[in-house]
Amino acid sequence: MTRWKGLFPAVTTKLARDGKVDLKATMDSIDRLVRNGVSGVIVLPMLGENASMTLTEREAVIRGAVEVVAGRVPVLSGLAEVTLDSAQTNAKLYESYGAQGLMVFPSLGYKCDARETVEWYTGIARASALPIMIYNNPIAYGVDVTVDVLRDLVGTPEIVCIKEESGDIRRVTDLQVAFADRFSIFCGVDDLIVESSALGVTGWVSGMANVWPAECTELFNLCARDAYAEARTLYRILTPSFHLDTHVKLVQYIKLAEHLVYGAPEWTRPPRLPLVGEEREFVVSTIRKAIEALDARTKRGT
Repeated sequence: MTRWKGLFPAVTTKLARDGKVDLKATMDSIDRLVRNGVSGVIVLPMLGENASMTLTEREAVIRGAVEVVAGRVPVLSGLAEVTLDSAQTNAKLYESYGAQGLMVFPSLGYKCDARETVEWYTGIARASALPIMIYNNPIAYGVDVTVDVLRDLVGTPEIVCIKEESGDIRRVTDLQVAFADRFSIFCGVDDLIVESSALGVTGWVSGMANVWPAECTELFNLCARDAYAEARTLYRILTPSFHLDTHVKLVQYIKLAEHLVYGAPEWTRPPRLPLVGEEREFVVSTIRKAIEALDARTKRGT
């Protein structure tokens, strides 16, 4: 069985100012992530503006990522669809493009009940041989893959991992009690990673790792070896920026942060618009404070 672990950034899709995909900038950013120690990459998540991409654009991103990663880490793709038919069709296509796993969202067009949620995920699992990470974010999507729902998915071997983003930190332990190590459990929200690590998550799907991959890798590894005193020091520097990952405008926030830290394009595709005014200044100030604190930490050698 596939056992994913470690830091998996949810990769932003870089765009030109006119909204076209900047494939070179996207591939350069993915290479930067891998060179800085991440354990896997997830292209075309919602942070990667999946729902606004054409199938041709998605194919270019997946194939490009597989090529630039060149086997160094697993390449997963987000799968975000409205109907089961389209989800099954694209699961097969993404497998043919070279994706090595899928991070599967609930239906974007309908809030499924528990029975329908089970059928959604088992139906997608039947469509390809790819291992699946369930994207569980009931706050954003209104569908909660609870312990009871997962009991009906235990017998589906393609489902190997849960991206846990319910906001209830107790869920991590409840999953472990119910299923032992049947599923890998990934923290799905940046400002809960130390808390989740203390409870034994095996991985982290991170947005701000696009900005600071080396520092986020270090934070995850500190927690993995129970070096929590040192981890808390770094976490306190990064947490104000990590809070940006939980906002409805996380795409704009994180792309602006990438622009400030290493010059990546900040552009998004409408209806998302560039940040302006006080909101922009707040994000800029938050990121600059983190940059200064990280520079000071490096100078101290800690």
